[in-house]
Parts: sequence; C-alpha cells; structure tokens
Amino acid sequence: MFNRNRPLRRVAALASISSLVTGCGVLSSDSSDDAGPIEVGTTSAPSTLDPAASWDSSWELFRNIYQTLLSYPTGATTPQPDAADNCRFTDTSNTTYRCELRSGLKFANGHALDARAVKYSIDRIGKINVNGGPAGLLGSLDRVQALGDREVVFHLNKPDATFPFVLATPAMSIVDPAKYPDNALRKGHGVDGSGPYALAGYEDGKKAELTKNDNYQGYADRKNDAVTINYYRDSAPMVAALRDGELDLAFRGLDPDDVVGLQRHDSDGQLQLVEGSGTEINYLVFNPKDPWAGRAVVRKAIAQLVDRAAIAHKVYRDTVEPLYSMVPKGLTGHTTGFFDDYGDPSAAKARTMLTDAGITERVPLTLWYTTDRYGSSTKLEFQELKRQLEGSGLFTVTLKSRPWKTYVTGYQKGEYPVFGRGWFPDFPDADNFIAPFVGEQNALGTPYPAPEITGELLPRSRGVSDRANVVRDFEEAQRILVDDARLLPLWQGKQYVAASEDISGAEQALDPSTIMLMWTLYRKTSW
Repeated sequence: MFNRNRPLRRVAALASISSLVTGCGVLSSDSSDDAGPIEVGTTSAPSTLDPAASWDSSWELFRNIYQTLLSYPTGATTPQPDAADNCRFTDTSNTTYRCELRSGLKFANGHALDARAVKYSIDRIGKINVNGGPAGLLGSLDRVQALGDREVVFHLNKPDATFPFVLATPAMSIVDPAKYPDNALRKGHGVDGSGPYALAGYEDGKKAELTKNDNYQGYADRKNDAVTINYYRDSAPMVAALRDGELDLAFRGLDPDDVVGLQRHDSDGQLQLVEGSGTEINYLVFNPKDPWAGRAVVRKAIAQLVDRAAIAHKVYRDTVEPLYSMVPKGLTGHTTGFFDDYGDPSAAKARTMLTDAGITERVPLTLWYTTDRYGSSTKLEFQELKRQLEGSGLFTVTLKSRPWKTYVTGYQKGEYPVFGRGWFPDFPDADNFIAPFVGEQNALGTPYPAPEITGELLPRSRGVSDRANVVRDFEEAQRILVDDARLLPLWQGKQYVAASEDISGAEQALDPSTIMLMWTLYRKTSW
C-alpha cells in the first residue's frame, strides 16, 4: 500500500493557514488597489459567448458575466436566489415553480431586467435548439409565464424536483432581449448580461477581460474590481507563467506532475496550492452492439480486473481517487457498488467468469480515447488499462484515439467497442450522474434503455423535493448499473487552484458545480 495522505498534508496546511490568517483579520482585501486586474490562467476556454449554445466549459465564464435566477453562494450545495428574490414550488406535485425577481434589476448596459427578459432567455434556448446545446436540460419544461415585471412561473410537464438545479446552471443565464435574437445565436464577441462582471474585452481562445458591473444586484460579494482570464492549451506553460509572476492564479487543467510539484512546495514559498473536493468523474462506456463488449460476462470480467487504485496512483499521482459508482463520493446516494460486488482486482476470478461462459481464448478488444479533451494523462491512463487487461492473460487490447470533434462523431455512430468519457456535472445531485447516461437518447449517443431507471426510479425521485429522501431510489439505480456493467466508473477528480502567496480567496472560489467564482479573489494588502 502507498501512503496517499503524505503529499496532501502540505496542501491542507496551506489552505488552513490562509483561511486562519484571513479569518483573524491580519490580511485584508482592497479592491481599489493599483495593481491592476487579477490575472487568472485556465485551460478551460469557452466555445461560445451565447448561453443558448453552451452545454460545456463555457459555463465557467458565464457564471461570472451573466446571472441566473438561482445560483450557489459560497458554502451552499443547493440552489439559492440570485437574480430572484425568492423561488419555490407552489404545488405539492412539483410541477409549478414560481420565482419573484429582485426589485430594480438592470443589465450591465443599463437596460431593465424584468420577468419578460427571463421568459425570453429561457424560451430562446428551446427555440434555437442548438445540437448538443442546453435545450436538453429543459425536458420537463412545458412553458414559461411572465406575470407583470417581477413574477415568472415555470409550468412543468411532469414532476421534477431537480428543476431548481437546472435553473441554477449557467445555461439558464438571463440575456438582454434587445441584444440577442430570439431565433438565432448572437454573432460576434458582444455580451449583455447582468452578472457580477461585464465583459470589457475578449480574444477568442486567448483571454477574457472582466470589469466590475456597477448595475449588479445579487449574492456575489466582489472582492476585486477586475479579472483577466488567460486561456492556455496545456498545463506546463500556464504553470510556468504562474511561477514567472505573469499570472496570479491558475485552475482547471493542471497536470498531475504540476500538481505534485506544487504539493511539494518547490517554488520557494512563492505559490500556494488549494485543494477542494470535486465531482468530476471518468468512466468507460461499452457498446452493446459490439460482439465482445456487448457480452455482459466480458464487461464483468473487465470490471473484475481493473485496478483503479493503480490508475489513481501511477498515472494521476493521487490527484484523483478511485471511484466505484457513477455517483461520486460526497453526493447524497453515493454507493460503492463495484467494490462491493467485485472487491480487489483478481485475474483468477475474471478467468473463472470467462471460462464458465465458454470463453477460453484471449478476448480481442479495442479501447478508444480522445487526445485533446481531458488532459495529457488520458493516453497514459489507457496504456495502464491495456497493461492491466493484457497482464491477466485474458485480453488482447488495441488502443486507438482521435481529437475530440471527430471522437464525438465516432461514438455517436457506434464505431467504438469501448471508449472513455469524463463528466463534469450540470448540478450537484445524484440525478445528474444517472439520468444523462440512460434512455434511448442520452449524452453518450449509445442507447441504454434501463426501463426500471427511466420509467420508475428517476420519475419517482423527481417527485421528492427533499433530496435526502430519495437515497433508496438512487441506490437501486446504481445497483442496476453495476449489474449491467455497461458503464464502468474509474476515478473521481479533485479541484485544484494554484495561486501566488499574494492572492487570497481561492478557497471560497471552488463552486460545488466545479465552476470558478472570480469575485472571491483579492490581493493581500498587509501582513
């Protein structure tokens, strides 16, 4: 066994010291200093500036420049009012959801933000219906009603207690009707939102310049006047810029080697690393139409062989944790089903499974991964999977890869026997780690009917507002996923923020939906 705790102690100590000192008032924030904008680096560049087109990493920027009815204040794990003054279901069946807006809301350009703007923003998502866009989140929405200037009513076509979580996603950002066409995406790099910041400048794939929006009304307590987000393709140049003082902070996309280097604090005390729990997951998908991957016994033999701890340790250097369920640790309803059923990796048990099914020769299998979506460690991860499976003497594995754009097309066409995917949640609820992957049409492009899950467990759970009371439904759904072994969870990620010792507020910037909140950051002005 390896000691996973040792390299993390310094990270925890750094975070704790920073929090302690800030709490004692020795450090203070001063958003009016002359040091210029806080320079942030990330590999998570937006693909669009229009919320109606985005169901991806663009949400990172949207959270800071647009506003939603509900959001997640620091420390909250359930949606709380933002542009709304209050929201609630007004019936016992969870089919009518009412929100009252704050009084006097304005967009950054000075235009009024009223109930009609909210209705317009939500309606255009479904009307434009971008392929792969956020319209898929609105499956339970029947219609939106604007009553007067401040009241919005959402009428649902079925009970859905997760609807407040959907409204809290940046996909539901409120836009200025005068600036965004109702039947097409907005062209160019203009943004007219009502978030904590206005977008003062934008270079596609390079940087976004954020300045304080003086018209903002919401929960965000801004600790700075301006932030510039710099976009990088790889971790190494981003970390180099941080070490050279060109950046104040870096997040998302940090490679394991860079994280470990920062954990060792080999930067002469000039940098701090803050670690937070994360809900990103990584998993394998098996194609039921493939002659080998389509056989349950083959999938279960692979489940019996995969050594998640070795992947987490050897490939990711303990910057991720082994995952034994599609619902990650930390969410209500999480289980350890794959460990409970399979225990430790065992070639002997896997061999018995296959021979009992009449399979005595090595099983030929092709595993696919993408080259440019989840970081440079993905290739190493699949090489380790190949080593594990072939080392058992039971499989002959071929590895193949493609860039993301063509990779997506391939798995949607059913070309891959087994392929890797990652998932950043739309919202922190177990529903969002089960529902997107099942059904004839799902986020994987690989049909997975699972009628008990789609027809009974999910609808029943969505009728319950108190999510603590749906644990049994989610546990049963995960049991079905384990029995089918159509999806094989591998690891759960963590969130890391690397920052200059002059920056504070990074601990509060880690959103429960894995989004970075720029307004919590500030420079330390005294010791």
